[in-house]
Amino acid sequence: MEKMRDVRSAIGEWISRVAVRSPARLALGTFGAVILVFSGLLSLPAATASGERAPFIDALFTATSAVCVTGLVTVDTGSYWSAWGLTIIAIAIKVGGLGIMTLASLVGLAVSRRIGLTQRLLAAGEARATGLGDLRSLLRTVVAVSFTVEIIIALVLLPRFLTLDYGVGRSVGYSAFYATSAFNNAGFTPDPAGLIPYAGDFWMLVPIGLGVLVGSLGYPVYLNLVRGWRRPRMWSLHTKLTLIMVGALVLVSAGFLAIFEWSNPDTLGSASTEETIGNIFFQSINQRSGGFASIDVGKASEETWLLEIVLMFIGGGSGSTAGGIRVTTLAVLLLAIVAEARGRRDMEAFGKRVGTEVLRGAVAITIIGVSVIVVGTTVLMAQTDIPLDRALYEAVSAYATCGLSTGITAGLPPEAKGTLIVLMYVGRVGSLTIAAALALNKQRRVIRYPGERPIIG
Repeated sequence: MEKMRDVRSAIGEWISRVAVRSPARLALGTFGAVILVFSGLLSLPAATASGERAPFIDALFTATSAVCVTGLVTVDTGSYWSAWGLTIIAIAIKVGGLGIMTLASLVGLAVSRRIGLTQRLLAAGEARATGLGDLRSLLRTVVAVSFTVEIIIALVLLPRFLTLDYGVGRSVGYSAFYATSAFNNAGFTPDPAGLIPYAGDFWMLVPIGLGVLVGSLGYPVYLNLVRGWRRPRMWSLHTKLTLIMVGALVLVSAGFLAIFEWSNPDTLGSASTEETIGNIFFQSINQRSGGFASIDVGKASEETWLLEIVLMFIGGGSGSTAGGIRVTTLAVLLLAIVAEARGRRDMEAFGKRVGTEVLRGAVAITIIGVSVIVVGTTVLMAQTDIPLDRALYEAVSAYATCGLSTGITAGLPPEAKGTLIVLMYVGRVGSLTIAAALALNKQRRVIRYPGERPIIG
């Protein structure tokens, strides 16, 4: 036992050192290794329903999509993979989801250790709120919230699957799979037809939608709410901005989705009013990160596609399993616009000033994201005959690790599948490495050049 404790202690210290010295290498190496392991497992004959070995490109694509909690698939999840294969995918989703939040925690630890003494003192209050100075407490919160939410979702879904005559074993497996996929914003479904057959089943949609919503908030919000849920005024600025932006985006997306799809007979036009409203809010939650679809996205209007492209690009909360540039990045950009419109020197919110270095980071992350998507879309169009709208939708979904698709993924050639694999990988680990690089690469210069303001606009 003592030797085991020593080994665990040594491993923990090694991970901590790597996180502080090179969080980018930690994120890239860890996710790359995990993806290869699960690719190998899905390549085994026992992982497929037919008993035949899956093509490596499909095994690699599925493993990448699961570990990066995206949800894009090249083969039908429910019919192609065996029970063993579905178990491997569920484990990959869980490992990927916990890994994302754990690596984000380690990156936060690295940042907190590398900032200077003055900055550390100024940021002490915020560090306590987000848990960057207390890695063990933060990781315990991540694990506790993750398993608690997933167990609750599974227990709610289990009776419903039992009423569908799925049998006890299959009902338990499907409940656990949906719970894991929902909280981790993965979008995988074990049913061959996905959630479309359950479009009017609120017993299914409500717990899955709430799981996606909770999973998209992020570990700093969890820790902040757990520690101070009775004192909203004491919540950190990050928590307040995240909750407000998530709520606002759900309402805005629901409104536009109602305008675009209410009369579309191929999506919501033929449903009852109650079913339509329920599906609108379910989709408005999943459009940013969840990847579940209770309507056929391929038959939605092009206006809805554009709406979803924007929402997928925005994504969910920082430090969560959701992708995109993150809602707080959008909030900072909006605060900058408001400050400029009012002629104010500082960006302010809830009695706090947001530093210009945060704005620079938000601009950098946004521009890098746009650049990657433009390149990815161009490559997809060069590799296939897919039109711009569908290629852009697929590229954004992969980079933002959302998982929604217009239905073209399965028919892509191997080289195009490889492009989406790269986009998913970059979209998942890129946000961590970019954030770490921007935070850690701060240099203080003694000499400053004279200022001059170029004309904007």
